[in-house]
Amino acid sequence: MSAAESKTHTAVQTVVPKFGRIDSDLSEVEQAISRSTEYVLSLQHPEGYWSGELEADAMLEADYIFLHVLLESGDPGRLQRAYNEMMRFQNDDGSWSLYPGGPGNISLSVKCYFSAKLMGRTADDPRLVKCREWILANGGVVACNTFTKMYLCALGQYDYDAVPAIPPEIVLFPNWFYFNIYEISAWSRSILVPLAIIYAKKPFKKIPAEQGIDELFVGGRTNSVLRLRIDRKKLFSWRNFFLICDRITHLSERVHIRPLRKLALKRAEKWMLARLEMSDGLGAIYPAMMNAIIALRCLGYSEDDPQVIRARDEFEKLGIEQEATEEIPEPTFRMQPCMSPVWDTAQAVYALGEAGVPRDDERMIKAVDWMLSKEVRHPGDWCVKVPHVEPGGWYFEFNNEFYPDTDDTAQVLLALKQVDNPRERYQYEVSQRAIEWEFAMQCRNGGWGSFDKDNTKMIFQYIPFADHNAMLDPPTVDITGRMLEMLAAYGYTQDDKRVKKAIDFILKEQEPDGSWFGRWGVNYLYGTFLVLRGLEAIGFDQHEPQVQQAAEWVRMVQNSDGGWGETCGTYDDPNTRGVGPSTPSQTAWALLALLAAGDDRSDSIAKGVRWLLTHQLENGTWDETMREGIRRESIITGTGFPKVFYLAYTYYRHYFPLLALTTYKRAMERAA
Repeated sequence: MSAAESKTHTAVQTVVPKFGRIDSDLSEVEQAISRSTEYVLSLQHPEGYWSGELEADAMLEADYIFLHVLLESGDPGRLQRAYNEMMRFQNDDGSWSLYPGGPGNISLSVKCYFSAKLMGRTADDPRLVKCREWILANGGVVACNTFTKMYLCALGQYDYDAVPAIPPEIVLFPNWFYFNIYEISAWSRSILVPLAIIYAKKPFKKIPAEQGIDELFVGGRTNSVLRLRIDRKKLFSWRNFFLICDRITHLSERVHIRPLRKLALKRAEKWMLARLEMSDGLGAIYPAMMNAIIALRCLGYSEDDPQVIRARDEFEKLGIEQEATEEIPEPTFRMQPCMSPVWDTAQAVYALGEAGVPRDDERMIKAVDWMLSKEVRHPGDWCVKVPHVEPGGWYFEFNNEFYPDTDDTAQVLLALKQVDNPRERYQYEVSQRAIEWEFAMQCRNGGWGSFDKDNTKMIFQYIPFADHNAMLDPPTVDITGRMLEMLAAYGYTQDDKRVKKAIDFILKEQEPDGSWFGRWGVNYLYGTFLVLRGLEAIGFDQHEPQVQQAAEWVRMVQNSDGGWGETCGTYDDPNTRGVGPSTPSQTAWALLALLAAGDDRSDSIAKGVRWLLTHQLENGTWDETMREGIRRESIITGTGFPKVFYLAYTYYRHYFPLLALTTYKRAMERAA
């Protein structure tokens, strides 16, 4: 943690709220912008980038323990600290949740219970008793998702024959075939290919009986052989088709009729090894990196093989040691799901540029040069659907050459516009390559997905192992809204057919109440803010009913304290959209949405700005944690996979409020 970050929670800003309209005197806003600007600049790494910690749920620590027990590796002290961290997040009812304040999750709770037993806790431990009661009341182990069951199989706690098959032969399907691996999302692809190797090799490590979890099966362990049943009411359905394929695959496994298995494993190994190059581990995301380590060992790679060593090193880099504090009396060790330097740097540079940091400031130029060094110049998975296009764009992490994404690329392009780089010609060429790549990635319906083009075959959701709810990467309005904002910054208008198609896509996706769904941020506040920003930038008339209806929805869901908030629960129950405790990042999104809709004078705007001003800390930033000053208890405003995995971007509370206050100040100055 940096010195600046350590001061984040020291004291709340003591500005006494004034009554009356804020726009009568912008001095408070200007002072808040100045403090925020200095704070964001103080977080810049000497190399030029920003990178905030990504926080997620306790699954990361549970899986960390599982991995090292399976491979008989790891530092015992670190494993104990990971256990300490995991246990901090157990709910009062005994379960674990995907996000703070959320309901218990069966797969996560089983993982945490099992990891606790692997760390020596016994079944009569009061905390495990409570967890076991909750798990049994919610269906037991058989209610877990496929990924969880696969991990349990490796330690003898579930039967491979009862898990949906993930045969490595899927990598042999040609790219033109309807069911090839490039028709599933990039993140699922990087997770599933090594998992298919694991399924084929079926690793098994016997553990002591007292560490087992037979007690988590409702009615006994025999229930572990239960399989998904064919729906006899709808015999001719994709679900039944895939279930029949699954049964056939299991039968071939039992009788060892697998003529293509050796070839499939070689192809999967080659695919995986290629993507371990020029990256921070496979896919540069936690589950794929962990699966890759296990897959390499299953393939016979030794512990001292360079591939295994490097894969392990990249995985361990995601870890953060935390010393004991007054609030957390035991030292802990936590894992990040990945790192976000390109994303955070692009967001920070853009917000700072909008806030008035000089375009030739050395710190800004250093940040831009760092981003330019991360440009993708190597063909990746996206090339399968977009051939004959020069590589360009950016990824999310430090290194992930095979997986640039459209969202990071759009945000980097927005950031580049904020700086006068001495290497003007070079920056221009990089930008043009990236814009052409972005256009090539536009989907048929006018929107943009994140990593792939037209990744929309809904039948993949019926595959038995697709119960992690992340098989597809369809176009989304939040990315498309950011794309419109970026294209406008580079001179594109509604006269461009591709822009017009994007606008049509966005308008068709609007919800009946006026909001837009947020795929990559929580949730409708995020989607609505990005859509309205994009529409405003591209010159869409602010008086159009779609815009004004969206603005009215934002005003309608404002909290009584003047801020805005929304929880991850809105993905499960859309009727609760816009409902949640006020947070700095979501309040900023709401203000940016209203300002983009032309609303700069309403009471909603004034109250929202006042909320940000009165909640700013003395050092210039904002707090966004469940309990002030406690790390790893941030309110979740980022989305990994809806209903499955959520993220807290710890720097969102720094740069989004800055952008909102700056945008408000400019609106007031224009109106003066």
